[in-house]
Amino acid sequence: MEFFRIRRDIPFMRHALVLNVISVITFLAAVFFIATRGLHLSIEFTGGTVIELQYPQAAPLEKVRAAVDALKFGEVQVQNFGTSRDVLIRLPVRGADRGDVKQSEVVGRVFDALCGAEGAKTSNVQTTTDKGESVSKVVCGQPGAEPVTLKRSEFVGPSVGSELARDGTYALLATVIGIMLYLAVRFEWKFSVAGIVANLHDVVIIVGFFAFFQWEFSLAVLAAVLAVLGYSVNESVVIFDRVREAFRKYRKMSSREVIDHAITSTISRTIITHGCTLMMVMSMYIFGGATLHYFALALMIGILFGIYSSVFVAAAIAMWLGVKREDLVRQGPKETDPDDPNAGAVV
Repeated sequence: MEFFRIRRDIPFMRHALVLNVISVITFLAAVFFIATRGLHLSIEFTGGTVIELQYPQAAPLEKVRAAVDALKFGEVQVQNFGTSRDVLIRLPVRGADRGDVKQSEVVGRVFDALCGAEGAKTSNVQTTTDKGESVSKVVCGQPGAEPVTLKRSEFVGPSVGSELARDGTYALLATVIGIMLYLAVRFEWKFSVAGIVANLHDVVIIVGFFAFFQWEFSLAVLAAVLAVLGYSVNESVVIFDRVREAFRKYRKMSSREVIDHAITSTISRTIITHGCTLMMVMSMYIFGGATLHYFALALMIGILFGIYSSVFVAAAIAMWLGVKREDLVRQGPKETDPDDPNAGAVV
C-alpha cells in the first residue's frame, strides 16, 4: 500500500556529507554528556526500597513528598503510577538518617508519616488469607475507611542492581553482534558495518538525552533501547533490500543513484509504518502514566532518530564503503545486458 508515489528520485546522497557531519557532532555531544553528567539510574540498578500506596481519591503528591522528605532518607522519588490515586515512592539504599535501618522499619516509618499527615494513626489488625491463614496487617485508621493503604513494598539490594546492569550490558552486546551477523549473512559486510554504526548512533543519542536531562534510566528504558535496535535495523534492511533489487534492475545506474532510488521508493512505506508506530507510542506517553513515561519517551526518540540514521547514516556509510553491484548480484558467465541492442546476437 502506498499513500503516494514519487516519480523522480530525490538526491538524498547529495547532502549526505553535511548531514553526517551533523550526526557526528550530535553523537559526540551525547558521548560528552554521558561521560560528564552520567545517568540517573533507577533503584533497579543502584538498589533501594520501593513503596506503593493507594489513596481513596487523587493522591496529594506534594503532601506525600513533604512528609517523606522530613524523614531525611536521601533523594526520594514520589510519583503517580497507574491512576492518580496510586503513588510510588522510591528510597535510596542509604540516606542521611537511614544508616543500617532494616527495610521493614523504613517502610513502617514512611507509612506512619504519611498516615499522620492524613490525621490518622497506624494500627495492627488481623486478617485472613485465601488459604485461611491469619496474618497481621498494618492499616492507617479504621479498616475499610483508610485514608491511605499500603499496597506493596520491596527492597532491591546494590548487588542485585549491579547484576542487572551487567546483564543489561550483555544483552545490548548480544543484540549488536546478532544484528551484525544477520546483515553480513543476508547482504554483505559493508551493509553490516553501515547498519551497526547507524544502530549504535541511535542508542548513544537516546542515552545522551537521558544523561543531559537527567531523566531516570530504568530497566524499562533499557528495554526500549533494545527495542529501538531491532526497530531501526528493520528500516535499514528494507532500504538495503531495495538497493539490491535496484542493482539487479538498473545496471547503468551508479551506486549513488541506486541508493537514492531505493530510499525514494520506500518513503511512502516509511511514513505509513513509522507514523502508525509513533501514534501508538505517543498514546503510551500521554495515557500510560509515570510507569510508561520514560519507556515511551525513549521509544519516540529512537524511532525519530532511527528513520534519520537509516537514510543518512547507514545508506551513506554503505555508499562511502564502496558498495557496488558486484557485491550483491553474482553475475553468471552467460549473463548479458538487457539494454544492449546486440544482446544474444550470434555471428
